[in-house]
Amino acid sequence: MFDFGLRLCLSIFAFYLNKVDSFSISDLQQFSGIKAHTIRMWEQRYNALTPNRSEGNTRNYDNIQLRRLLNITSLLNLEYKVSELCTMQDDEMFNLVDLNLNKKKNDNHPHEYFISQMINAAFAFDESHFDKLFSGCLLRFSMKETYLFVIYPLLLRLGVMWTTNSIPPAQEHFITNIIRQKILAAIDICNPAKPSNSSWLLFLPENEFHEIGLLFAQYILRSNEKRVIYLGANVPLNSLMNTVAITQPSHLCLFLVNNNMLEHTEKYLNTLSKEFKKSKILLSGNTCLISKIKLAKEIYWLKSVDDLEKQIT
Repeated sequence: MFDFGLRLCLSIFAFYLNKVDSFSISDLQQFSGIKAHTIRMWEQRYNALTPNRSEGNTRNYDNIQLRRLLNITSLLNLEYKVSELCTMQDDEMFNLVDLNLNKKKNDNHPHEYFISQMINAAFAFDESHFDKLFSGCLLRFSMKETYLFVIYPLLLRLGVMWTTNSIPPAQEHFITNIIRQKILAAIDICNPAKPSNSSWLLFLPENEFHEIGLLFAQYILRSNEKRVIYLGANVPLNSLMNTVAITQPSHLCLFLVNNNMLEHTEKYLNTLSKEFKKSKILLSGNTCLISKIKLAKEIYWLKSVDDLEKQIT
């Protein structure tokens, strides 16, 4: 199941800023996708990382150690062995990362390299490196595959499943704005919409601001030459009603990302189903929230990109 309306990259960045330069082994596991016991084994066998010790003898790691682990993870999915990577100096490893950016990979996990390196770019605010990585993805994969298997897992990994609704800090703004620019650029080169009686109105409800999933839905629709009316984030209900009255869309597509009160969400969706009976309503987003809602028969839950593509065809 692919929840492509996920609440994007929130708590981890607040956590990162608060801790500044100190990570637990659990944090490293979340960022790298490498199990904590494996990280400990690499330390014991190969001196892969050099953790600091608190007064209570608890391991903690700084940004240099995190970057080193992410580089090991990237190169491990190529032809290198963990034993040789763990003994390399950081400069040597970084040169290998750069060298392998445009190298053909024959492993079973070609996307992991890009995920780990994009995390590195996010932490370093390195837009040039991120841009190079994204371009490398598009040379190998389609835009759809890049989103599904690189960008989405990247956001999942950065999102360390905390449930806070705090304001996204700097790193989230940095990486999501770059991703947003890339998706918009892909949308811009899509063929014009075909003449049709159908149109798709895309929006986020009031107080919803995380557009990445909605933008990707627009890309899927536009790449299928569908007419799209894109309202974006934080759309008040009265503005939505005015737009629907003017445009008469055949489909309404919205994302619910925040962990809102269940009663409030159900009331809002019931209002949509009553007010827009001539439009098919497609809903995606927060699986944990949507799964608890008794959806009206007029509302269809998009659980995957495949579901959206089925609606198109």
